[in-house]
Amino acid sequence: MNSIVKPEQALTPSRSVALALADETDLAALMSRAAALRDEAHGPRISYSRKIFIPLTQLCRNVCHYCTFAQTPKKIGQPYMLPKQVLNVARQGAAAGCHEALFTLGDKPEMRYETARKALADLGYATTMDYVLAMAKLVFDETGLLPHLNPGVMNEAELRASRDVSVSQGMMLESVSKRLCEKGGPHYGSPDKLPEIRLQTLALAGQLNIPYTSGILIGIGETRLERVESLLALRDLHQRYGHIQEIIIQNFCAKKGTLMADVPDAPLDELLWTIAVARIIFGGAMNLQTPPNLNEGVLAQLIDAGINDWGGVSPVTPDFVNPEKPWPGLENLAHLTAASNKLLVERLPVYPSFAHDSQRWQTPAMASALIKPMDSDGYARRESWTPGSAQTPPSQVEREGWSFAPPASTSSSNATQAIIARALRGERLDEKAIVQLFQARGSDYQTICEAADGLRHEVIGDTVTYAVNRNINYTNVCYLSCKFCAFSKGKTTEALRGKAYVLDSAEVTQRATEAWQKGATEVCLQGGIHPSYTGDTYLEICGDIRKALPNMHIHAFSPLEVSQGAETLGLSIEDYLSRLKAAGLNSLPGTAAEILDDEVRAVICPDKINTQQWLNVLETAHKVGIKTTSTIMFGHVDRPVHWARHLLHLRDLQQRTGGITEFVPLPFVPMEAPMFRRGLSRQGPTMRESVLMHAVSRLVLHSLIDNIQVSWVKMGEPGVVACLNAGANDMGGTLMNESISRAAGATHGQEMTVATMTALLQGIGRPARQRSTFYGEVTAHPDQLIPLHSSS
Repeated sequence: MNSIVKPEQALTPSRSVALALADETDLAALMSRAAALRDEAHGPRISYSRKIFIPLTQLCRNVCHYCTFAQTPKKIGQPYMLPKQVLNVARQGAAAGCHEALFTLGDKPEMRYETARKALADLGYATTMDYVLAMAKLVFDETGLLPHLNPGVMNEAELRASRDVSVSQGMMLESVSKRLCEKGGPHYGSPDKLPEIRLQTLALAGQLNIPYTSGILIGIGETRLERVESLLALRDLHQRYGHIQEIIIQNFCAKKGTLMADVPDAPLDELLWTIAVARIIFGGAMNLQTPPNLNEGVLAQLIDAGINDWGGVSPVTPDFVNPEKPWPGLENLAHLTAASNKLLVERLPVYPSFAHDSQRWQTPAMASALIKPMDSDGYARRESWTPGSAQTPPSQVEREGWSFAPPASTSSSNATQAIIARALRGERLDEKAIVQLFQARGSDYQTICEAADGLRHEVIGDTVTYAVNRNINYTNVCYLSCKFCAFSKGKTTEALRGKAYVLDSAEVTQRATEAWQKGATEVCLQGGIHPSYTGDTYLEICGDIRKALPNMHIHAFSPLEVSQGAETLGLSIEDYLSRLKAAGLNSLPGTAAEILDDEVRAVICPDKINTQQWLNVLETAHKVGIKTTSTIMFGHVDRPVHWARHLLHLRDLQQRTGGITEFVPLPFVPMEAPMFRRGLSRQGPTMRESVLMHAVSRLVLHSLIDNIQVSWVKMGEPGVVACLNAGANDMGGTLMNESISRAAGATHGQEMTVATMTALLQGIGRPARQRSTFYGEVTAHPDQLIPLHSSS
């Protein structure tokens, strides 16, 4: 489903132009150009990874002249961390909300030290690499942390084995200058620092589809030209394999006790120059990182030079490679980032473009582990709330589980404000603009919600509407195999909650009659695609209800059921809809839409009708005078680009027909969904994504679809309030027997009394009004219990 990473070859300078950058001295111009490239690709986001460092061994066969991490056996208490020590650190990291376990260690110390060989033998391993693999698996199995391995130079077999127990790997190239490996150079006596050996490992990693981190170390005696040549060597590999997910530009800092203790630190201007040149050479999309702990007091200048990532920051462990440089606190880092009008965003060890393409870049086990903590953008999910759960969502949605709110110094972007202005004018937004709205965070998020809420007030007013109805799911037997559905019962879903059942037409009619007697004005009918059902089944149900209840509004049958019913009778969609209308059907629920993008449908519902077939049923229904609702079911394997396409399909259809009465976002409830249980989907949308779906749809569908509905069964009361303050104006209907969300694991119940609903709305200063299915006035039945839920 996901596209292969495509480097920006057409947008990056040629080799000759890049080499000429070595003579460029206008630092301000370079930085301005680099920052513009970064902003075009990454917007206001500056990412980091919340990780722990596991220094498995400080023994190393290399003797880099600037390094204090590597030690001799006499200077350390034990050659290797023991498994219980590794697990202790990992568990602390998991408890602190970390996602990444970074294994840092010296290169193949057993090739130099008898102490290392003996220690490995005592642990039961032949090589350091064997021990790394075992500890990575242990940490992953016991804590769920995602291993990132930095074991140095590796052969093909070692890289293959590492891929099975990690989601990403890394090794700094440092420099392609062989001069630095000669006597007197910083890499003299370090066999693994030979450029050709390191480049060979990098190439093998690319051939094996391993997401890889690399970079260069500046200020160790290299020239600017050698830096450019090093960056070009990395770019060549990336353009060949697409596997380098980040480039680190690390500045040399002299350390006491090393051979280079008296060498001056890399000058700030040289660091800024190198960052800017790296951005220009690699283009905007590459992730460019400089460690914040090595550059205290100048983070704003690093941002100005073109970085978009701070690297790993640990709330648990120090930087063992630079122990004299403590990490900045996360709250402080967020505020320092905000000072440059950027927003700190947590990522996973794998960057978003690689995370979205796990089928290529990960083993099945690692792909399953990676998708669970992801949000729709591929960043880390910072909240435990899921749709339908009883967990309390974050009190301030834009925090996404942080202990601090976005600093006040951030402001919404001009680009976001311009898109909102276009939407408020009723313009059709393009796909790219809608994606930008869906990806909003921080102040942009707040601005979008406020604009949507203001538009709702202007178009609809403050009254929140609801319908009194009953939902009747007449069967849960279904021969389709939708990967998200926990409701249907078929050969592959017997393990899921509940038993298979079928309600005959008489029972359906009886339940509809009970609903009418309790004051319902609408009955909503949907069910599985039973293998014995034909179009006559649906006609019979409609006819029986209409005979018993002449004034009941029958809101029934998704486009999928209509399509199946027509096919079984050999009728066109138009002829079959006409028959349903004659039998008593009043309107059609626009469910079974899921995501109106066949790329996604091929994954989550491959045997269902496709996007165009779904749209054709709705358009035909409008043609024969049957109004419909519309829905989206989001937060599984989909992304903002798919949401944008979905909304544009609905907007264009409504512009042609005008037959859609409302739009209903349906957050994916994951708990019992087959694809979530099998590790194939995210755990539903985040609260930010859920609220944005209501806000963005209000803006995108403006002037065409006026009513945006929120489902309290999926969102819960706090979620309902957030959505009603972000563009929603309707709380749906009174499904007295809501089944589908409950089968998926929703815990919010089946009903909400009028008193509870009214109190909820009064709390936010919003009056309530009962409506008809088509949003007309309805005389309320006195003294009735009104269970409240989405009519879709």
